Amino acid sequence: MHRPTVDVYQDRGLRWAATHRRAGRAADAASFDAAVPAGALRVDLGCGAGRYAPHLGTPLIALDASPVMLAECRTAVPGARYVVGDVEALPFATGSLAGAWSCMTHLHVPRVDLPLALWDLHRSLAVGAVVDLQVLGGDHEGTDLPDDEVGGRYFAAWARDDLVDVVTGAGFMIEDGSAIEDGDELRLRARRARTLADTVGPSMALLVCGLNPSPASADRGVGFARPGNRFWPAALAAGLVDRDRDAHRAVTVDGVGMTDLVKRTTRTAAELTVGEYRDGLARVERLVAWLRPGAVCFVGLAGWRSAVDRTATAGVQPGTFGDRPVYVMPSTSGLNGRSSLDDLTAHLRAARALADRPG
Repeated sequence: MHRPTVDVYQDRGLRWAATHRRAGRAADAASFDAAVPAGALRVDLGCGAGRYAPHLGTPLIALDASPVMLAECRTAVPGARYVVGDVEALPFATGSLAGAWSCMTHLHVPRVDLPLALWDLHRSLAVGAVVDLQVLGGDHEGTDLPDDEVGGRYFAAWARDDLVDVVTGAGFMIEDGSAIEDGDELRLRARRARTLADTVGPSMALLVCGLNPSPASADRGVGFARPGNRFWPAALAAGLVDRDRDAHRAVTVDGVGMTDLVKRTTRTAAELTVGEYRDGLARVERLVAWLRPGAVCFVGLAGWRSAVDRTATAGVQPGTFGDRPVYVMPSTSGLNGRSSLDDLTAHLRAARALADRPG
């Protein structure tokens, strides 16, 4: 979370809270409570002074980055569990939460950092967990929001379709009709899917795009995790990453992001449809145009051939993708007996070299 904004809440947040005690979305909060299984753990992300906490059900964790605001919540809403924490680095065990309520909290996360914040939320939630998310709608980003009565806070507003793309990429299934623009507010409800969340962000040297998650990958929380898959051994041998099966470190330390062409988890890629490939390709192209990695590497020819070029061969592709150069390589699956580990390593080296080319 934007740290100077936390300091603003520490200094002036209680004065703001004193004039904003009415829970304008109390009915939505009660609906969220009803969507979480009875007795299951849920979290109020950015609870502030506790405006919505009484409506979210129990057991409840109240989390806020400001100790001052959290202390006020403790006074107003006794009985919750209170945690000082950052929505970009959640202090929860994997799969430990059954629901997450975020009302005007993730809007304090810079746009380019929201995918990784939502990756961490996806990690913390159980499959099927409900998420209610509300942010500002629009195109503003910065600390100079007009009519900000507190002053100095960082706001990142979102266009509806852009937010839907990021939430989908983070491994959530958005409920039909729930992505609503209401004045300057944008809100949606989603469910944590059994899939992988994108690990993407600014300054990526290379974005690796797989076809879709296998059950083994979805359950482990990292791509190419199925026994026998040679992506990570090849990536290590190519010098692309310095740690095995750690996608978060890959993007934050090595500059290698990861996404999937299709988010639906299947046992084999043969279960995917051409329509899914094409829809996924459009989402990934928008992601590339937004975050502008040095290059994009598609792992597996099947998706590229289905959605773009039926005659494509492995290597650098003609033209660009999201205005970035693109490389397509063979599948790293153990079922692909035609490609050795040395071959796959050479392809990943070539993809990284493409990313490093000037221009």
